[in-house]
Formats: sequence, C-alpha cells, structure tokens
Amino acid sequence: MRKRFYIILTALSNMLGSWFFAWSARVIAAGYYVLFPSRTLASVRFYRALFPGRGRLYPFGCAWRQFQNFTSVFLDRFLVQDSSAVSYTFEGRDHLLHALRHGSGGILLMSHIGNWEVGARLLKKSTSDLRLMLYMGRRARDQIERLQKDDLTADGIRIVAVDQNGGSPLELVEGVGFIKSGGFVSMAGDMVWHPGQRSVAARFLGHRVMLPEAPFMLAMVTGAPLYVFFAARTAARQYHFTLSAPVAVRADTRAQRREAVRQAAQAYVDQIERHLRRSPFEWYHFSPFLGPAIDEEVSDAV
Repeated sequence: MRKRFYIILTALSNMLGSWFFAWSARVIAAGYYVLFPSRTLASVRFYRALFPGRGRLYPFGCAWRQFQNFTSVFLDRFLVQDSSAVSYTFEGRDHLLHALRHGSGGILLMSHIGNWEVGARLLKKSTSDLRLMLYMGRRARDQIERLQKDDLTADGIRIVAVDQNGGSPLELVEGVGFIKSGGFVSMAGDMVWHPGQRSVAARFLGHRVMLPEAPFMLAMVTGAPLYVFFAARTAARQYHFTLSAPVAVRADTRAQRREAVRQAAQAYVDQIERHLRRSPFEWYHFSPFLGPAIDEEVSDAV
C-alpha cells in the first residue's frame, strides 16, 4: 500500500469504523494472493512442510488463511493508536521485570510470527522503565514502512534502520552500547536480508534454513541474556505475549563460538516450530524461507 492510500484508508476508517479498514485490507490481501504467485507458492511450500501428508489443495487453503490473517497486522496497527483498544496477557513477564530490576539489559529476539509491532508498542507503553531499541530493515521505496517507524518512535522506541543490501558494523556497535547501559535491543531472527550477511544454518520442519548470526553474536559479545518473544493474536483486539526464559550464548574459546551460536539458533527455531503448531496461520514470512530437505541434524558442514 502506498503512503497516500494508507492515510486515506485510515482517515475513512476513523469516520466509518474499524470494519471498513478490515474489509479493505482483506480485499487487498486477496489481490496479493492471486497477483503475486511467487509469494503464494512460498507459503504453499511452507504449509506442505508443516502439514505433510495432507491433500494437494490443502496447503493452498492454508496460504489463503495466512494472507487473510495478515490483514490483522494492519488493522491492529490502526487500533493500537488507542491504548485501550487492544488488550493482552503476558506469559513470562517476570523474566523481563527481573532483568529490568537488575539493569542487565538483553536481546528480545522476535520473528515473523504474530504481530511484533503491536507487541513492541504495548510493551513500551505498559513498562515505563523499559528502554527499547528496535532494529528494522530499510526498504528505499516502502512508504508505509516509514509511517510505521514514525509511529514506533512516537511511542518512545528507538529505531535503527538497517540497509537490507548490507548494514554497517557500527549499527551493531550502537546496540552493544545500548545493552551495556541497561537497554533492550529487539530484532527479528528469522530473515537473512542479503547474500553477504553472516548467517548460521538450522533445522526447521525437516529443512535447512539460514538465520542471521547477528542476534546470537550480540548476546555472546555483551554477555546479555537473549529472550525469544512472540505476540500471538488470540481473538479480535486480544493478544497473548510469550517471553522465554533467558538464554545465555557463551563460549570459553574462540573455536567454540560457532557451535554456541548454532545451538542458540537451533533452540530459537525449535521454539518457532512449537509455536506454529499452535498458531499455524500467524506465519507472516512471505519470502522463501525453507531450504533443501534434510534427514539429519544440521551441522556447520551442511
């Protein structure tokens, strides 16, 4: 959606009600499903892996539900402007509060499951002493993305925009300093943006996948705990947040670093897989993600 269209849609929805926004978004999602077959087929391949043995048409139906569910991301972005319009429960909040009390900082590892933006904004609004820095990819022509970043900044979240064609090491240095000062850095751990990006292999749904190395190396370099965070939509205007117990990424020697990162990455995608078994249609990763099928555990040699 272009910026002007999005602004007009939001204005009309403010006058007519949220139903107008929801209806318009569903029409747009249907258009994407039909007119962008590469994205649809990437989703179909994913659901074939998640539900093996189902009929040939079943993954297409799953992809349709995925595309339609994705409209809730835009609807709730519109609704969350009113802090009372979206409610949530929080499993694992004690982990966050403990870290805040001790000033240790940490890494909130998000994913393209559920609505990470609503999660970040409600976390910041409800936890006054939470200092949050969010790493986001930067697309040169994405006007909606710029509006999204403006809204997050207005909520007190510090945004670091990373060029998807290759970020600067100084961007991670900024994150190291922020964590050491007691802040929390949040980033997605399930998308490699460009071929030259440092990555680590993991096993997911019987396939080889590549994950960015940066979140796990950031945890190792700073010594800060890493938490896996999900913001699952349980009903209209209702969310359930899940924050994992802290994960330490440590290595006694330089030679052990790669294995420590690999184990942390595998633990992360294992949590994603368990979450998707419960909420299969909240997977909003529309780029090809699954690599070749594998029959054994991934190692650095794969």
